[in-house]
Amino acid sequence: MEYKFRLISLILIDSIIVLFSIYLSHVFLNPFSAQINIFVFASSIVLLISHHILSYTYHLYMRVWKYANIDEIIGLCKVITLSVVITAVFQIVVFQDLYERALFLTLILHIVLLCGVRLTWRYLQLLKEQKTIVHNGIKRRTLILGAGSTGRSIVAHLQAKSTILSPVVFLDDNPTFKNLELNGIPVVGGLQELESVIEHYRINHIIIAIPSLKGDSLGELIARAKRFTNNVQILPSYVDFATGDLQFTKIRDVSIEDLLGREPITLNNESILLKIKGKKILVTGAGGSIGSELCRQIIKYEPSELILLDHSEYHIYKILSELSQISNRTKITTEIMSVENRKRVTIMMGNHKPDTVFHAAAYKHVPLMEENIYSAIATNILGTKNMVDAADNAKVSSFVLISTDKAVNPSSIMGMTKRIAELVVNEKNSVSDTKYSSVRFGNVLGSSGSVVPLFKKQISEGGPVTVTHPEMTRYFMTIPEAAQLVIQAASFSVGGETFVLDMGQPVNITDLAKKLIKLSGLKEKDIEIQYTGIRDGEKLHEELCYEFEEAYRKVHPKINAFYNNQYIENIESKLDGYLLYDARKLTNLLTMILSNIESCKNVRMVKK
Repeated sequence: MEYKFRLISLILIDSIIVLFSIYLSHVFLNPFSAQINIFVFASSIVLLISHHILSYTYHLYMRVWKYANIDEIIGLCKVITLSVVITAVFQIVVFQDLYERALFLTLILHIVLLCGVRLTWRYLQLLKEQKTIVHNGIKRRTLILGAGSTGRSIVAHLQAKSTILSPVVFLDDNPTFKNLELNGIPVVGGLQELESVIEHYRINHIIIAIPSLKGDSLGELIARAKRFTNNVQILPSYVDFATGDLQFTKIRDVSIEDLLGREPITLNNESILLKIKGKKILVTGAGGSIGSELCRQIIKYEPSELILLDHSEYHIYKILSELSQISNRTKITTEIMSVENRKRVTIMMGNHKPDTVFHAAAYKHVPLMEENIYSAIATNILGTKNMVDAADNAKVSSFVLISTDKAVNPSSIMGMTKRIAELVVNEKNSVSDTKYSSVRFGNVLGSSGSVVPLFKKQISEGGPVTVTHPEMTRYFMTIPEAAQLVIQAASFSVGGETFVLDMGQPVNITDLAKKLIKLSGLKEKDIEIQYTGIRDGEKLHEELCYEFEEAYRKVHPKINAFYNNQYIENIESKLDGYLLYDARKLTNLLTMILSNIESCKNVRMVKK
């Protein structure tokens, strides 16, 4: 509709100028006898029709004259000249006469008036832009990629607010949008024209407003944009739209998470509400990467009380401050303590009597736990045992252990301790009314100890980027995605399951490093990738489940539930006096404990 209005307006303005030009030339040449005869009238009609046909043919009505340059002026002069030539031919053929002086004067007036109007419009618009100077400089000329409802909404927001970003043009592959003006901003082409549009319109900021674009396609588009400017931002993902969490203040710089190509999650909110709304929820490790995100997601479902447990005062303070801004309907309680303190854990659980416990407190860094086996056992095994027993004593309804893919055929101290924690949970489920389950998933981007912050630091310092092995792969998902699926899995639990999240395809770490280099606006040749060798406890490829584990039920498109009756009894007695053992003997003890489990007899272990 806007395009039709614009087209009609341009045709009307040009018609007035064309007719006025030919009439004015006639008056100049015949000041005392300027009568409109059939010759002048017919010539005017031919000139007018030929002008409009040629203007449409040469796309003059599709140009954005606000950004007119010499190419647009040359095109306009070409159309005017050809229309005058056609009119001259018409006069010779039909009237056997040529009104050459009038046609020449018409040509001059035509060029002056049409070009003058367009250049005046351009000048006025530039003057208007010069007034858009903010305190910290001139507004950034912004290109919006995506002219759908998302792109139009962000343009409307930017136009309504006093921001440094000034939308200039849209690009969109939908042909129905081309040549339209949306919110006063023209759609000038498709994404394939990105480079030429950036140069032509002097773009220095780009916003990608295509939520469906992901993975390699998004990465390629970002790489193309980054060749011209580092000011490339993206709108929230489909997850934010689905949860109603879309805010224009969330326009952010592009991150590696955007390039993973993860499909958007559709949650069964009804089952989650039944699990959380109006209930008491305890999250251990609440200040950590996964624990804090669990808290952010849980509080949206309005539990009556959210209990935050962590041994770090600072991390508890941070997440408490954040959650206090999100909701005032949920009572937030803090417990600063270690899950290793069995007596305190038991008292705390008895005092709060939560309905559901999400146990995320754990040590997860593989190389560090190789050097700190005592802490790994104390927290990951005995700390879990303390929480499991306390939950049973307090008659908690359900208990969810946050586990890891490194618990499958473990080759590290961290993996072995988390596998034993899974088996401790299984054992308690067989004798308790509490529903115990585990949720197993791979690496999360942005978590503490993730390779991504390390790679970013190395790139910012000019390299090299260190990768352990060229064939090293890992499963990855984003922190919000992992937290959402953990909560969803918990809502389906009937006790005894090991839920395994759909991690998609494993990601090659070298490829991840290369994507981060491109995301930083650099080329692969600019930053060296250095291979350092596989570290103690690491595997080349991770696994998500054991061979003996068969699908019990698919509870969600992205969650599989596995069930087995393997468990460990009396883990405390098996680890009695572990602090007196040296690291080698203690590693062998863990290996022996797992090897005595029928399903784990052929598990590949590392004995030091």
